Amino acid sequence: MHRDIASSSLRELDGIALATNITVFMKRGTKGLLVALLGPTASGKSHLALAAARVLDGEIVNCDSMQMCRQLQIGTAKPTLAKREQVPHHLYDLVDLDEYFGAGRYMKEARKVCREIAGRGKISFVVGGTGLYLRALLEGIFEGPGRSEKLRKHLEKVGQRRGFEYLHRWLEKKDPKTARRIQPQDHVRIIRTMEVHLLTGKPISELQVSRKPLQNLFILKIGLNLPRAILYDRINRRVNEMFRAGLVEEVQQLLDQGYGPDCKGFEALGYRHAMGALQGALSREEAIARMQMDTRRYAKRQMTWFRREKEVHWITVPGEDPAALDQLIELVHESRDAGI
Repeated sequence: MHRDIASSSLRELDGIALATNITVFMKRGTKGLLVALLGPTASGKSHLALAAARVLDGEIVNCDSMQMCRQLQIGTAKPTLAKREQVPHHLYDLVDLDEYFGAGRYMKEARKVCREIAGRGKISFVVGGTGLYLRALLEGIFEGPGRSEKLRKHLEKVGQRRGFEYLHRWLEKKDPKTARRIQPQDHVRIIRTMEVHLLTGKPISELQVSRKPLQNLFILKIGLNLPRAILYDRINRRVNEMFRAGLVEEVQQLLDQGYGPDCKGFEALGYRHAMGALQGALSREEAIARMQMDTRRYAKRQMTWFRREKEVHWITVPGEDPAALDQLIELVHESRDAGI
């Protein structure tokens, strides 16, 4: 126990010294530091981000699309208000349950926040599992056409009637480069890609050439990649805890407030399962089992996406493990020594 306390104290002192050095570097006009913490759901990203921000005097920037919704709490695993009081948190609780927050808007908001954080001489810890948001922030996103709800509904109906594999085959003919990056089960991206093509007459891969990468910030990517058995056990336990904490009751309260069951936010993992339990389509036990299974599948898709990211430093222990923080601090040390 004494060894753990001593180790924690040394880690904190080491972090303070490092944070001071980083601040000096930034004030000399060098690039600010952005640490992107990525990885699958339930891997401990938020815990690690908070611990790192406290030790290194940083600020946290949300990169989770569902945690931006004000009304969604339990099912999004959003940091509590008490945790958000410990260090500054940005881009949480921005939109209502029935609002859409696209990757283009996220790119603009997140870039503005990260530059402001760098201007204060602090580190931005960008944390979350929405890979498209992270890519938009770091690599940019093309200025595509606005959403056409009428076209989207039509494509959704076609997909439901003939199968999304049919839409994916259409995409393979029109834009094979993009089709290779999208799985047939990814309904959201298939519909958006087809929407852009039908509205502009051009493949989205051609339009994406105009993207502008993030500039004037040094980017350090750190990922959590847990052994599958450990990650799946964490997912199962988290889902059980969400239902115990009142996920179904949270959905019922939102319905009582006048939000319809077709609101955008109810499409999120957990909320659609809780909705199924409320509507009688699933028993509570079935809703839990289904959410656990769907969340494990989602985590697998997340890792497929994040493994395509370049120059990621992988950590193979949960974010709550002290070793994860030690490795993160060491990586930031190395980045500083490289000149930031």
